[in-house]
Amino acid sequence: MSDWTAFGRVDADGTVYVKTAEGERVVGSWQAGAPEEGLAHFARRFADLVTEVDLTEARLNSGAADASHSLATIRRLRSTLAEAHVVGDIDGLTARLERLTTLAEEKAGEARAAREAARTEALARKTALVEEAEKLAAESTGWKTAGDRLKEILDEWKTIRGVDKKTDGELWKRFAAARDGFTRRRGAHFATLDAQRKQAQAAKEELVAEAESLAESTEWAATANRLKDLMNQWKAAPRASKEAEQRLWERFRAAQDAFFTRRSEVFSARDSELRGNLERKQALLAEAEALDVDGDPRSAQNKLREIQGQWHEAGRVPREAAAGLDRRLRAVEERVREAMDSAWRRTEPSANPLLAQMRDQVAEAEQRLARAQAAGDAKRIREAEQALASKRQFLQLAEQAS
Repeated sequence: MSDWTAFGRVDADGTVYVKTAEGERVVGSWQAGAPEEGLAHFARRFADLVTEVDLTEARLNSGAADASHSLATIRRLRSTLAEAHVVGDIDGLTARLERLTTLAEEKAGEARAAREAARTEALARKTALVEEAEKLAAESTGWKTAGDRLKEILDEWKTIRGVDKKTDGELWKRFAAARDGFTRRRGAHFATLDAQRKQAQAAKEELVAEAESLAESTEWAATANRLKDLMNQWKAAPRASKEAEQRLWERFRAAQDAFFTRRSEVFSARDSELRGNLERKQALLAEAEALDVDGDPRSAQNKLREIQGQWHEAGRVPREAAAGLDRRLRAVEERVREAMDSAWRRTEPSANPLLAQMRDQVAEAEQRLARAQAAGDAKRIREAEQALASKRQFLQLAEQAS
């Protein structure tokens, strides 16, 4: 405090002066006591100014205060210092305030530049977000991914500060329009998709209904081909909703499985029957091929007829075996025929056993005709007459050949 009082004096009438480089100037009057008390009073006022400057400088250097606010405080203090009612080193404090003014102006400029850079960066970020949102709204078909990204953009948007109100409002309008456009386009897409799925469901329900109607069919080849056609149509048709697609597919597959399971069972039974028939015919063929055709043609012929009757009763065999079996049986039949012809040629016509047999067959046919006539059955009469005429014709031809 004594340092500050050195920059002032009190004259005899109580007027208080402060000393500056430009000379003395009156700062007040002191009548309440000793001159030293007056100087101390005005020096405390100066000390208060110094304290305010100290605080301003400390806050400016630490960055705790806004540089522009500090600059305004420094300029206020500087402007009032020339007329301040204080005693102290006004010139020194003025010089200090001038230095602080320069420093504050520099820091205020840096702050303005930083704010401008931040504003530019914020503007660039929001502009980039808007452009991304507009692109998603116009082009994206990854609806979930794009929707999630638009939510992320909104969250990021809320964290960005520093864009002026007008520009920020314009950017927000663009973003909101993009988001609304995406929502409308997505809604239209799923509405179209829903309609397509309903059409697909209707088409597949028709396929299922036809497949189910064929499940009990016994037209194996035609039905199998039709079910294959239905399967191709199913694969080519669009998908219904997930739930409907699964439900319809289970019905469609069940109908197919029911038919093909039945067909497999029937074919298995048929194959088993054909294999049994094959074994019977193979046994009959072995018996036919073992006949003593040369030693006893007549007996061989009779036995072959029995075998032929059983052969036809045995039924069908697997296709790949049928031709070979028939060929071997025909070979036996040819051997028997040749042996009988040879025996016939060596026998008197009257003693020819074949002619005798044929005469017996004619007589038997005549008896069947007589029984049919006695019964008055027109159908049996007609069939008996035809059979008798045929046998008489064969007998006549045989007798002429002998």
